[in-house]
Amino acid sequence: MDLTLIAVAVVVVAAAGVVGYRSAYQSLYSPSAFVVNYLDLLAGGRAADALQVPGVGIDSSDLEAAGVDVAASDALLRSTALAPLTDARVVNEESDGAVTRVSVEYQAGGHPGTTVFEVEQDGWIGFLPSWRFAKTPLAVVDLTVLGAMQFSVNGFTMDKRQVSAAGVDADPAAPVPLLVFTPGLYSISVDTSIAATPGVAVLADSPLTQLPIEVQAQPTESFVQVVQEKVDGFLTQCAQQQVLQPTSCPFGRFVQNRIDEPPTWSIVKMPQVTVLPSGANWIIPNTEGTAHIEVDVTMIADDTKEHLSEDVPFVINGTITILPDGRASIVVTGPDTR
Repeated sequence: MDLTLIAVAVVVVAAAGVVGYRSAYQSLYSPSAFVVNYLDLLAGGRAADALQVPGVGIDSSDLEAAGVDVAASDALLRSTALAPLTDARVVNEESDGAVTRVSVEYQAGGHPGTTVFEVEQDGWIGFLPSWRFAKTPLAVVDLTVLGAMQFSVNGFTMDKRQVSAAGVDADPAAPVPLLVFTPGLYSISVDTSIAATPGVAVLADSPLTQLPIEVQAQPTESFVQVVQEKVDGFLTQCAQQQVLQPTSCPFGRFVQNRIDEPPTWSIVKMPQVTVLPSGANWIIPNTEGTAHIEVDVTMIADDTKEHLSEDVPFVINGTITILPDGRASIVVTGPDTR
């Protein structure tokens, strides 16, 4: 056999081997392939598997070193809290010493985004390299929800007392740190009998960063109606007191002369209340109403009699505190009677 032909054949085989190696490396064993595999897991809703990718898991020392809350909850690191992730593609890969930065574009919940991942070699698989994230792709959403203890993230419902490090003693107005995957779109909303909000969405696109988000829930119509009924009942009870100055009530009448019979009160204009947010709770702002008094009065000076029939304007306000069991404590008060 011609030795020249054998040499050419060997070169062709070697070249094919190099091409095959390069192809396998790029598609299966490169830093970009490593990142794409992680993104495919997220796109497939496989949160548990994504957490097992080398370098994803994180401990308190990593969080502390990055300047984020070490008490962050992992409640959102689950499939049911993931939004759709599609069209992910690598747009750049560049090495800087031991770290390779992989830039990726994608659609997260329909919103375009770009994320840069840091990858480093993690040993070998035979003669091929294996990889790990040099910086975890997890981030922390520092979530403050005002006006509600319960909220939903991407449709997954939770309670502050379940995810806060303080447990049942969680401050209703304090932020709750939550670990999330990047990239990912996270939509926060409130939908309870007391409060609701159309929702706020945030794109977590920077690994190992802390994203502050504040959501202010608004009172529902049914909640405002409950407060109105509470106010109506409070004022009705005040009007049943047959004294000039009903106890703990926002209205009254001072009479210098003598009254012959106990006065009669009625409410001729009930205050139409509104409910406004106040930190983690609610207030009833100053609202006007009108009471009416009927009473016979005897003049001390000449003993003549006079019938007093008079409208008495007043102002009410109040505070509403959400109790640990979810019920509302409504306290109606008011400034001095005008």
